[in-house]
Amino acid sequence: MIQLGQYPAPSHVIAHVSDTHLLAGGRPLYGSVNTIDHLEQALAQLERSTAQPQAIVFTGDLADLGEPDAYLRLRSIVEPAAKRMNSEIIWVMGNHDERDQYSKLLFDDESDAPQDRVYMIDGLRIISFDTTVPGYHHADISDEQLDWLRDELATPAPHGTLLAVHHPPIPTPMLEAMGMLELQRQERLAEVLQGSDVRAILAGHLHYSTHSTFAGIPVSVASATCYTLDLSAEDRLLSGVDHGQAVNVVHVYENQTVHSIIPIGDTAEITGHSAEAWAQIEAMTPEQRLETFSAKNSTFNAPEVAASE
Repeated sequence: MIQLGQYPAPSHVIAHVSDTHLLAGGRPLYGSVNTIDHLEQALAQLERSTAQPQAIVFTGDLADLGEPDAYLRLRSIVEPAAKRMNSEIIWVMGNHDERDQYSKLLFDDESDAPQDRVYMIDGLRIISFDTTVPGYHHADISDEQLDWLRDELATPAPHGTLLAVHHPPIPTPMLEAMGMLELQRQERLAEVLQGSDVRAILAGHLHYSTHSTFAGIPVSVASATCYTLDLSAEDRLLSGVDHGQAVNVVHVYENQTVHSIIPIGDTAEITGHSAEAWAQIEAMTPEQRLETFSAKNSTFNAPEVAASE
């Protein structure tokens, strides 16, 4: 495919999925949310998209209750899809996960230690960093973990680093209640990350998409695939709804990262153009493309034409 804009192709494409919350036996969450269907739909849409991710990062809360069968079902769904997409799978611990089952069933290494791991994806380093506190839903990081992270980041990666955590180190002004379950003592993490090669922080936990910065680093929170939180609910401390699920795609360029959201669910197209138009586009000069696709009075931009193609 030819380059149409000012930017060359990204060096890396990473899919970002979060909060699958699977239950043993495939039973529905809260008696009504089909987490299996939602996850399968998310992966199907990711696969049919143009993303072609080199890795799929799952930022925690993989199993709702840490049940062994939930992790086995997760692998049975994700691994075939990742294989078809030629994508490496990167798991991250969440507060709903249990370290012993998580490590045993996803890594064949039963352990109750923090689940911190490093992956190299064609020169891009992705660090899966465990922010969980056993027995609790809020987050914290031990001194030993911070020392480990500092030592790892002391050597820059060829294409920089993505830090993948469950608990995002950002404010939650649209859902103040989540402040009770946030990452504690965040200034300690900021001290380690400042001046490092970390290019973005990927997180979950919130069950809604949001973006911020931390220690000067972009933070992208992916919405859950299970259920989301309604930020417009009236007179509710929290309001979970079976609506608005999504996955993210991260494109890594030389000097920036781009985070795009793919909503999950079937939709009805109201306007569009066939992919066959690419052949015409490639045959045009840049000036012809501007006149054909940018000019407001062009045939291409006529509403009735766009709707019918």
